[in-house]
Amino acid sequence: MRLTRSCPPMVRPHDKTIKLWKITERDKRPEGYNLKDEEGKLKDLSTVTSLQVPVLKPMDLMVEVSPRRIFANGHTYHINSISVNSDCETYMSADDLRINLWHLAITDRSFNIVDIKPANMEDLTEVITASEFHPHHCNLFVYSSSKGSLRLCDMRAAALCDKHSKLFEEPEDPSNRSFFSEIISSVSDVKFSHSGRYMLTRDYLTVKVWDLNMEARPIETYQVHDYLRSKLCSLYESDCIFDKFECAWNGSDSVIMTGAYNNFFRMFDRNTKRDVTLEASRESSKPRAVLKPRRVCLGGKRRRDDISVDSLDFTKKILHTAWHPAENIIAIAATNNLYIFQDKVNADAH
Repeated sequence: MRLTRSCPPMVRPHDKTIKLWKITERDKRPEGYNLKDEEGKLKDLSTVTSLQVPVLKPMDLMVEVSPRRIFANGHTYHINSISVNSDCETYMSADDLRINLWHLAITDRSFNIVDIKPANMEDLTEVITASEFHPHHCNLFVYSSSKGSLRLCDMRAAALCDKHSKLFEEPEDPSNRSFFSEIISSVSDVKFSHSGRYMLTRDYLTVKVWDLNMEARPIETYQVHDYLRSKLCSLYESDCIFDKFECAWNGSDSVIMTGAYNNFFRMFDRNTKRDVTLEASRESSKPRAVLKPRRVCLGGKRRRDDISVDSLDFTKKILHTAWHPAENIIAIAATNNLYIFQDKVNADAH
């Protein structure tokens, strides 16, 4: 799910349809209806002898979610990303081969803006993995591919953006070439910075920061779990190597966050170059609990709270992460649990 400014939340389910939801909060309830009783049933009108003014009384905060629109029949393959445009009137959805542009008020049709499906599917060499609109320019968007490249497109150039404006691609180091090179270089997520100047991408082992003015290579590369490089063979056999991790910026674009295994998630400070590994668990989610840094040990001497790379639980993985656009509040999805943490400096809680 994505929340963008005042734009509505969009959800992409696995049945290839898109749903628009309305989220509301209530902390008061009306009492004293003239024609209904307290349970909401209509009164016998013959018993109503006087009129009264309904009053609002406090109640526990209640969050209500209700579906508003369903956008169907736009995709043949599973939808991998949705992005609401900065105009808050349109949005795009992407699957493996196509990207469609929708209007929020029109549910039965969309416009195809990217189509990489070849005439012969045997000629297919890459698929679309993620896409996102620029935060300020409604005509610009970027999409990533399974080959590790990023294509910036301008919808003013043509109705079908089959030709990109810029191609961001890092040259491969021949010394690091292996059987797994193409798999681990596939970009699983791409996010524009809030300023719109940079892009953040996540592949299997790293997160990278790209400058929109420099296509040749990323300006920053951070290792998420380089200790897994020696375990790629077993990760391939268990299909874990195909896991798709998301990434996120903080509100000032100074810190980036992404998930890992064993319910760990990583944060990288772009200014100080410091990084930290934290764990989302039931113990850490208790009120006022403080998240303690964790460390994965490859071998040799181990500290008290270190965990061996051989002890990592690969069934516990944090694929989805989100950061509040203005405050230090993060949301972490671990398996079937959603954790929300808040900075204790700002809220005296963690």
